[in-house]
Amino acid sequence: MKATNTQDPEYFHRVVDCQYACPAHTPVPEYIRLIAAQRYTDAYMINWESNVFPGVLGRTCDRPCEPACRRGRVEEEPVAICRLKRVAADNKGDILERLPVIPRQKNGKRVALIGAGPASLTVARDLMPLGYSIDLYDDQPAGGGFMRSQIPAFRLPESVLNDEVDLILDMGVLTHFNTYIDSLKGILAKEYDAVFVGSGAPRGRDLDVPGRAEADANIHIGIDWLSSVAFGHIDSIGKRVVVLGGGNTAMDCCRTARRLGGEDVKVVVRSPFAEMKASPWEKEDAQHEGIPILDNHVPKKFLIENGRLSAVVFEKVTAVYDADGKRSLVPTDDEPVVIPCDDVLVAIGQENAFPWIERDIGIEFGKWDMPTVDEVSFQSSHPRVFFGGDAAFGPKNVITAVAHGHQAAISIDLFCQGKSVAKRPPPGVTLVSQKMGIHEWSYDSDVADDQRYAVPQAELKDTLSNRKLEVELGFDAQTAFNEAQRCLNCDVQTVFAEDRCIECDACVDICPTDCLTITTNEDEPALRSKLKMPARNTDQDLYVSTDLPTGRAMIKDENVCLHCGLCAERCPTSAWDMQKFYYSVTKAGQQGGAL
Repeated sequence: MKATNTQDPEYFHRVVDCQYACPAHTPVPEYIRLIAAQRYTDAYMINWESNVFPGVLGRTCDRPCEPACRRGRVEEEPVAICRLKRVAADNKGDILERLPVIPRQKNGKRVALIGAGPASLTVARDLMPLGYSIDLYDDQPAGGGFMRSQIPAFRLPESVLNDEVDLILDMGVLTHFNTYIDSLKGILAKEYDAVFVGSGAPRGRDLDVPGRAEADANIHIGIDWLSSVAFGHIDSIGKRVVVLGGGNTAMDCCRTARRLGGEDVKVVVRSPFAEMKASPWEKEDAQHEGIPILDNHVPKKFLIENGRLSAVVFEKVTAVYDADGKRSLVPTDDEPVVIPCDDVLVAIGQENAFPWIERDIGIEFGKWDMPTVDEVSFQSSHPRVFFGGDAAFGPKNVITAVAHGHQAAISIDLFCQGKSVAKRPPPGVTLVSQKMGIHEWSYDSDVADDQRYAVPQAELKDTLSNRKLEVELGFDAQTAFNEAQRCLNCDVQTVFAEDRCIECDACVDICPTDCLTITTNEDEPALRSKLKMPARNTDQDLYVSTDLPTGRAMIKDENVCLHCGLCAERCPTSAWDMQKFYYSVTKAGQQGGAL
């Protein structure tokens, strides 16, 4: 194998699994160490730089970082990264003096943002400090988009959302709320220098089965119903409720229904329970509130009695997989299942809808009537129009929308300067030794068994009687410290200097995971199989040195390294060093730096 190029910033980035998995690439271990030190404001600002909504995401993020967490390779549960983010948000001090300075003199460029969701707000946050004039349009009465209309208050208090949305709007964004945009051509005619479309995926999918039209008064599209609840248009529901769907929206619907008078609320999903799209913790919370989830049931028709919905009829199915793993739902021989109900909430997915974008203005549309958008620059086929969030590539989540917003802001800034949007700025990176003494490091390097700490919740009887009472209470300072200590500091990298190595094997002997081997270099498959502990996870790199004096090479399996620092402590010549790697995605108007 070729020697590892540690000057490539993406090499060590891939080793920080949690940060690499995060769409916005938030420096997770860095802010966790700050939380352990009770430097909550510093931790919050590191989050705010990359993910923009730490308080919101500390409660609602889909947590792509956590399945990647290295602690999950030692114990069953990863570090509670998401809920630690909330600790920083809940305990931060005054940050106003640390926010970007907004220039009084504008740069003469005007940008329109369609939709006030996380993607558009991120674009505004990145462009306002550069002197852009921003007009924000949304048909809702307040900012936040689907964060406001579809995440229930018992998961995300309105005060938390308002605080973080207002940080951006107070930069001087000119808002046009309660304004539905019915023509992109009309927006372009206002001669904006660029237009960003962050309108989300506003259409909920419906179900076309017999009885649907006749039962219309008691069948509600999930996302529309949640929005009506959020804005106070709906405050009750029938006692017997069936929720169709297996995603997070279905979980929000069923839990909201319990709080609005639903006494017998059931979630019914086509797929097997394990294959539901809802996050595991969302399913657990629903079940904790006494809501059963019935899997492998396909709705076949709605029953009507006396002109009113009375029940839903389901066909029982089983999942069958072909040789390629493709799933088919095959009916069983069981009798149809009839579930009585007063109301049905349909939460079977969301779709994009662009009836307001004319098809003669230079924007190409492709599969599923989605605009053709460049996956790097987020520019459409109309050079002045950019897309992001769910409007760009379909429904995802808040953190992905934020990541899109950062990249779209870079493109808009480049475009408005007459530069190529294809030339992306590099990330900002540093790599600094953490050695303070012979056996002293500037970070906690102890590796111990430590089970994940549970987040306390309010009393169930209280939360079910008040739809605005937040269920999760968050970690206190001591529990936050204990949970933060579970982090293995994966951003503190083991960096090897070949010219200092005397091939004594001391590091190999002391390594607790047998991730180090000094051996002759070969091609990758052979090398992976001959290490002291065979490296079977090909998704993570091998660290390969140049040849040592004996012709052998130092090989490290990044997959099982715990960054404990024992190799660096044991090495008599300091060939190994523990160096903190800090990686930040460059934003609009910034210049990244190499190692």
